[in-house]
Amino acid sequence: MQKHVAFVHTSPVHVATFEGLINAMHPGLKVEHFVEEDLLIDAQRMGADNPALVTRVHKAMTRAASTGASLVVCTCSTIGGAAERTPSKGLFVPVRIDRAMADEAVRLGPKILLVAALESTLGPTKKLLEESAIALGTVIEVEHLVVAGAWTHFLRDDRISYIKAISASISAVAPHTANVIVLAQASMAPAAQALNSLGIKILSSPNLGVQSVVAQLNK
Repeated sequence: MQKHVAFVHTSPVHVATFEGLINAMHPGLKVEHFVEEDLLIDAQRMGADNPALVTRVHKAMTRAASTGASLVVCTCSTIGGAAERTPSKGLFVPVRIDRAMADEAVRLGPKILLVAALESTLGPTKKLLEESAIALGTVIEVEHLVVAGAWTHFLRDDRISYIKAISASISAVAPHTANVIVLAQASMAPAAQALNSLGIKILSSPNLGVQSVVAQLNK
């Protein structure tokens, strides 16, 4: 497989995150980043399964592959399902960054606390967890938590308040009732480190997702 990966993001803040992870895990890999902020904005307004939006997601993934990427990775959980279903005609592999996280969460379950800063992310991520459970032949119990007000901090580029809000909300819901906590959005990843003292496994998509991408490239 050609060593060339493209990422499709819905926020420019993810470029540095994924560039850093790739450089650490696969130095020298050719990487391109494409930012499509309007896709998440419209997914919140129209729903992630809106046919017109799905078509636009597919076009964005195909454009990202047009310079020769063998893998195109969507880092947005809300539109990840549509991205993964992109018809590629065998020219590239469409990937959603959170699938590896979902598989790991199911293995660590069965009780999963799914946390999101955007309500529009819950449905797609819960569906992904259920797909993983079916594939792994197990049953899971998913509870969810939407962190009220957190996304406002993100939009204001106040990452400190964003992570604090997420961490405080998770700490307040007695997470010991779950076997594993899933941070639904890539932007939430720093909260995992902030919650180390909880004594429960907390999963986020960037690190696990890039590990999976590198493994696919090395096959």
